[in-house]
Amino acid sequence: MRLIKPDTSIDFVAYAKYALVFSALLIVVSIVSFSMEKLTFGIDFTGGVIVEVGYPEAVELQNVRDALAEGEFPDATVQHFGASDSVMIRLAPEEGADSSDVSTRVMNALDVEDSAAELRRVEFVGPQVGDELVNKGGLALLYTVIAILIYVIVRFHWKLAAGAVAALVHDITITLGVFSLFHLDFDLTVLAALLAVLGYSLNDTIVVFDRIRENFRRMRKATPVEVVNASVNQTLARTLMTSGTTILTLLALFFLGGEVIHGFATALLIGIVIGTFSSIFVASVLALKLEVTSQDLFPPREEDAEKASRVTR
Repeated sequence: MRLIKPDTSIDFVAYAKYALVFSALLIVVSIVSFSMEKLTFGIDFTGGVIVEVGYPEAVELQNVRDALAEGEFPDATVQHFGASDSVMIRLAPEEGADSSDVSTRVMNALDVEDSAAELRRVEFVGPQVGDELVNKGGLALLYTVIAILIYVIVRFHWKLAAGAVAALVHDITITLGVFSLFHLDFDLTVLAALLAVLGYSLNDTIVVFDRIRENFRRMRKATPVEVVNASVNQTLARTLMTSGTTILTLLALFFLGGEVIHGFATALLIGIVIGTFSSIFVASVLALKLEVTSQDLFPPREEDAEKASRVTR
């Protein structure tokens, strides 16, 4: 049983104008959200207090979260640290409170739940470290996009490279827009997910571009629109299968992976759905708008040009 019939012929280019309007609306909403709400940075970027607590036996994280919520720490991030009997608690910074004061309040809250809880370590993450992470994270995204632009120009053509980079910017902007709009925590795991989204989206786009280049060679009498439509249809089964299986895995992480990995799974889910969309409707369509042709991908040799000029004489 085939997921997509071999003779499928969907006119994706005809639907591209509606898809681009949809993308434009999402980007506008994302930009407006950035300007009004900005991102809700996690403790990795804002600084705060990290408290490591040990227990004599395995402990349920939800019980720890409930105890902290009752002790005025409803926004604490709780995760196992190395073993199921060791818990790491991350707390946002508080004005006028030092790490020792915060750790004392944390232990008082946990003593209500389990008097055997033992304080093992307290660390303060300064905001200057957070600022450095923000800058380096932004530079990592920028350098990645520039490297991708150079790679696609070398492998294909600048017109296709423009489409690929536009699709990547489209994916990252919308993903960040969702995090800003719904006030989801943005931490280092989410940044790692964004870099993974860049690679995944580029891989989808490169597969389509490879087929476009191949079809420009095979379908010599076809128009660029026909070549793009044929290429997207031919890679559609692979795209849906790859994206579908990845999304199923991410859904398992989203619902079963726990609070610590929740942001990572959310960013990847959004990025892969949007990335699949952009590889079909953004990257290829922009290349068409730039009037990509077979001559761009397969420039004639100098001797062929000389022969052609002699014939015309």
